[in-house]
Amino acid sequence: MASQNPIAPSPAAGIYGGSVFANVVQAPEDPILGVTVAYNKDPSPVKVNLGVGAYRTEEGKPLVLNVVRRAEQLLLNDPSRVKEYLPITGLADFNKLSAKLIFGADSPAIQENRVATVQCLSGTGSLRVGGEFLARHYHERTIYIPQPTWGNHPKVFTLAGLSVKSYRYYDPTTRGLNFEGLLADLSAAPPGAIVLLHACAHNPTGVDPTLDQWEQIRLLMRSKGLLPFFDSAYQGFASGNLDADAQSVRMFVADGGECLMAQSYAKNMGLYGERVGALSIVCKSADVATRVESQLKLVIRPMYSNPPIHGASIVATILKDRELYHEWTIELKAMADRIINMRQLLFDALRARGTPGDWSHIIKQIGMFTFTGLNTEQVTFMTKEYHIYMTSDGRISMAGLSSKTVPHLADAIHAAVTRMK
Repeated sequence: MASQNPIAPSPAAGIYGGSVFANVVQAPEDPILGVTVAYNKDPSPVKVNLGVGAYRTEEGKPLVLNVVRRAEQLLLNDPSRVKEYLPITGLADFNKLSAKLIFGADSPAIQENRVATVQCLSGTGSLRVGGEFLARHYHERTIYIPQPTWGNHPKVFTLAGLSVKSYRYYDPTTRGLNFEGLLADLSAAPPGAIVLLHACAHNPTGVDPTLDQWEQIRLLMRSKGLLPFFDSAYQGFASGNLDADAQSVRMFVADGGECLMAQSYAKNMGLYGERVGALSIVCKSADVATRVESQLKLVIRPMYSNPPIHGASIVATILKDRELYHEWTIELKAMADRIINMRQLLFDALRARGTPGDWSHIIKQIGMFTFTGLNTEQVTFMTKEYHIYMTSDGRISMAGLSSKTVPHLADAIHAAVTRMK
C-alpha cells in the first residue's frame, strides 16, 4: 500500500522556482571594490577611478614591469619546469628570499634559522593563515588594529577566530598621526595582546610614524609583552627604497623578540592577480620555528592545500638574479617617484586655486593612498558632479592619478570644499 505521508515539500517550494537558497539576501558591494563597479557603469568620458589600490601609468593603464616580463620569459624557456604541486609551505627559494628581503640578508633571525616562512595567497592569505595560527596556538586571542585601517583587516581576523579591538592612530584635525593616543591605547592593552602594525605606507591614511616614534612603540610593546603582527604591502613602493621601507620591521627583529610578518608582492612587483605573498613568524629559537612551521602546515592544508607556483616563481627568479633584482629596484623607484610627483602636482593645483584649508598633508603622507579629509557628502558630490570615484572615507589612490587628471580632481575638490562644507 502506498504511503499516505509523501516527503514534505521544501519550505522554499513554489518560491523563486523552489530554490533552497530563496532566503539568501543580496549582499552589499564591497566598499572598496564596489567603487570600481560603480565606475565601470558610468558612461562619462571624464570619469576617474581613484578607489582602486593598483598602480596605473601616466596614461591610466595597468603596468606589467619589464623585469616581470623578462622573468616570465626565462621561466617559459626552461624545458625542465613542470606544473606539479608545490609543498604545503610553497616554493622554498621564494620563502628564503622573501624573508631576506624584509628582514635583511644579515638578519640574525635568518642566520640562526629562527624564522618560519610559508608562501601564502598574497597579503590577505598571509594575514588569514597567521590569524588562524594565533587563534589555535597563542594564549591571547585579542588583536588590536589601528583606527582606521584597511577594510579587510577586521573581517580577516574575526573569521580567523580572533577578537578585534582598535587603537587610536589617525588624527583628523592634523591629518597626521595621533601618537599620544596610540601610546595610551597600547599601554592600556592587556599583556600579551596582538598588535597589527602597518610596516610602511599606512592604508588608508598614508601616515607613518617616524623612526623615533617607531622606537618608542617598540619599547612600549616589548615592555608589555605585546606581540607585533606586521602587514607589509608596500615595501619599496612607499619611498622607492626597499631597505628604508623595512626599517620598522627590522627594529623589532633586531631586539631578539618574536613577531609575525605578512608580505605581499601585489604592489611592489605589480603581481596583483598572481596572489603572491608570504607569512613569516620570527621565533626565539630554531627549534620553536620548526614546530611553528609544522603547525602552519596544518592551518594551510585544509584551507587551500598548497599555493600556486607561477607568481612565486617570478618573484624567486627576480630576487635571486643580481641583474634582474637591480632592474626591479629601478622600476620600483620609478613607480614610487611617479606617485610622489602626483602628490606634489595635486598640492600645487589646490594651492593655485586657493582651495580653503591646509593641504600639506597630501605631500607629507606616503605611499599609494592619501587620506584627503573630505567627508562622505563631499565625496558623493564629487562623484555625482565630477564623475570622480573614491571610497566614502575620502581615501584616494594617488597611483590612479595622472598629470592630465590632476586639474579635474583639483577642480572637484575645490568645488566640494567651497560648496559642501
